[in-house]
Amino acid sequence: MTLQPARHAPERRDDVRLMVIDEASGTLADHEFAALPSLLEPGDVLVVNDAATLPASLHGRVDDAGGEAIELRLLAPLDEPRAAHWRGVLFGAGDWRIDTDLRPPPPELEPGTRLRFGSLGAEVLARSPISPRLVELRFDREGAALWDALYREGRPIQYSHLAAPLAPWSAQTLFAGRPWAIEMPSAGRPLGAGSLAGLRSRGVTLARLTHAAGLSASGDPAIDAALPLPERYEIPAATVDAIRAAHAGGRRVIAVGTTVVRALESAALSGEIGRASCRE
Repeated sequence: MTLQPARHAPERRDDVRLMVIDEASGTLADHEFAALPSLLEPGDVLVVNDAATLPASLHGRVDDAGGEAIELRLLAPLDEPRAAHWRGVLFGAGDWRIDTDLRPPPPELEPGTRLRFGSLGAEVLARSPISPRLVELRFDREGAALWDALYREGRPIQYSHLAAPLAPWSAQTLFAGRPWAIEMPSAGRPLGAGSLAGLRSRGVTLARLTHAAGLSASGDPAIDAALPLPERYEIPAATVDAIRAAHAGGRRVIAVGTTVVRALESAALSGEIGRASCRE
């Protein structure tokens, strides 16, 4: 059987399939996603990533006489809360309709080069030794003015398997909060109002953490080999308490998606799962 990627986001969040692996027997079962609450037990803890997805794709031009077309995909702010200084990856002409590995490279931009993304300007500050496409840059505004411009000029990052532009609402989970995610923490997308109500009725605890889900592909072998680049996360005290209570009661802790797994594993390995955690 050949698996084909979904080309459209489902209109109903939970209109997807759920594969269940029984570790003890090694069997697989196919379910509708709406069956999730019935597959969990009272006292289990379901941990989700509540990061909202940024409009992290910015299309523009090199701000000089040539004006070559470029795309910037943001990676992370380096100076919060001002957020004027960012790390990002540059692409050449084209957009998500072209396979990432087939996108032309951008021009190699020296520090000091100015870029223009509609009403938003930026200056290249430095290039990474990993690749000249991995850059640090400073936008021409900060704080609320910058966030306003990013949401006006940017679009969600998407890839060529999709059939149409990704609507901003379609790149958010129902419980999205702080705009930390560069790409959507997609494992949590099917959790709609019905699923969340069913989990509560079942006695399953929903716990949150925030993880800055990063870029999954750049088309540059050197950058892709370095992925994932450092990604910040925060685990609130209430989630730590819920996890400890589940462990004490012999209940399960289920991570919704790889970003949650990475945050919990990082916190556990560093000894921070016993207290509220915030790391890069």
